[in-house]
Amino acid sequence: MESTEEVELIKRAKADDQTAFNILFNSYWEAVYSFLNDRTLNSNLAEELAIETFSKAFDKLSQFDQKQPFIAWILTIAKNHHIDRFRKTQKKQETHTKIDDLSSYEPSDLEPSPEDLMISNQDLDLILTHVKSLKTEYRTILKMRYFEDLSYKEIETQLGESASTVRVKLFRAKKMLATLLNYDVK
Repeated sequence: MESTEEVELIKRAKADDQTAFNILFNSYWEAVYSFLNDRTLNSNLAEELAIETFSKAFDKLSQFDQKQPFIAWILTIAKNHHIDRFRKTQKKQETHTKIDDLSSYEPSDLEPSPEDLMISNQDLDLILTHVKSLKTEYRTILKMRYFEDLSYKEIETQLGESASTVRVKLFRAKKMLATLLNYDVK
C-alpha cells in the first residue's frame, strides 16, 4: 500500500469511516495473522489474537503517529497483546498446578449440585438479558455464532458481509457483552 493512500485511509478511519477500517483490516490482516501464527504455532489462537489486535488498534487509532509505518505500529500492538495473553496464560497454569488431581474424585463428585445448577442458570439468564440489550446487529451475530454454532463463512454468507466486518462485529459484540457482565458482577 502506498504511503499517501495509507495516510488517507488512516485519516478516514480516525473519522470513524467503516469502509476505511475494512480496507486497513483487509490490507494488513495477512501480515498480522502470519506474525501471530509464527509466534503461537496455533492458527485459532493467532486468528483470535489478530482480531483483538485490530480492535485494539482501531480503538487507539487517534494515538497513531503517522511518522512511523502503520504496519510497524500494528505489529507492535500484536506483539504486546500476545505477550500479555501469554503472561495471563502462565498465571492460570500456575493456579492450575496448585489444584489436586481430579482423577482421585468419583464421577458423582464432579456432578453439579442443585445449587450449582441454579447459579449457572442464573448466569445464563443474566447473559441472555444482556445479549437482548445489545443492538440488533450484535445480537444477531452472537446468536449465529454461539447459539446456532455457524462458522464465520456461514455468517458472512447469511449476512452478506465481508470476513473482516463479521470478525470485527463479533469481537465488538463480545467486548460489549463482557463489559456489561463485569458491571453487574461488581
